[in-house]
Amino acid sequence: MIQLIAIHEVTAGTLCAADVYHSMNLQTIKASCSNCNLRELCMPMGLDAEQMQRIDDIVATRRKVKRGGLLFRNGETFTSLYAIRTGFFKTCVATEDGRDQVTGFQMAGEIIGLDGIVNDHHTCDAVALEDAEVCVMPFDKLEDLSREVTALQNHVHKVMSREIVREHGVMLLLGSMRAEERLAAFVLNLVQRLHARGFSKSELVLRMTREEIGSYLGLKLETVSRTFSKFADDNIIEVRQRHLRILDTDALKRIVNSQQCQ
Repeated sequence: MIQLIAIHEVTAGTLCAADVYHSMNLQTIKASCSNCNLRELCMPMGLDAEQMQRIDDIVATRRKVKRGGLLFRNGETFTSLYAIRTGFFKTCVATEDGRDQVTGFQMAGEIIGLDGIVNDHHTCDAVALEDAEVCVMPFDKLEDLSREVTALQNHVHKVMSREIVREHGVMLLLGSMRAEERLAAFVLNLVQRLHARGFSKSELVLRMTREEIGSYLGLKLETVSRTFSKFADDNIIEVRQRHLRILDTDALKRIVNSQQCQ
């Protein structure tokens, strides 16, 4: 089965993300990786107390972003990576006709901001899909410490490698999968990632709109809605607004795996 490592949606409202970005008061508080229950998801294992303290010194602050607010924007100077502590984000770029193309969805325990490393500026917008909190990791300090702490350096490399694998997965998804296969892969990936964070294997709340799912999967809104309805009619899932329950996980897996058998 295809592994889409980092597939992630904002309720349409009257709040403009750009206005929120400029006007909101981004709260910052002291962060502590050593006491964080998501540490195993975004930090390497096996660090001793002294190494953890050095990481704590680097990850100096947390930052709160309201729903609809921007964590960073396309073209902004790259200074930090962000470990998502709570909440969901979407990353997106503006197309030539002014539409937002969703490029990813990120959740708690994942690192966001890797796009800025290559050219020292961000190449997409990161929008909070719900009230969120991130730990700020200044990249220059992270680089310096990773040269001294091998486990941290290896972990940074793994995070970057996962992003490459994710991109390859998206290319495969968009290039060769039918609508049913794309949506099934998306749902399975989402619930898999949530389960790694202690949530249910079969129930989830979609933080994204169906339109945003379609943008990410290269599908029209009508196709997403029709495919969800077909899955429900086939007793594969149950959907009530944004609440989704998987009734037949194996059926979803068969839909995805059918692409590999063709």
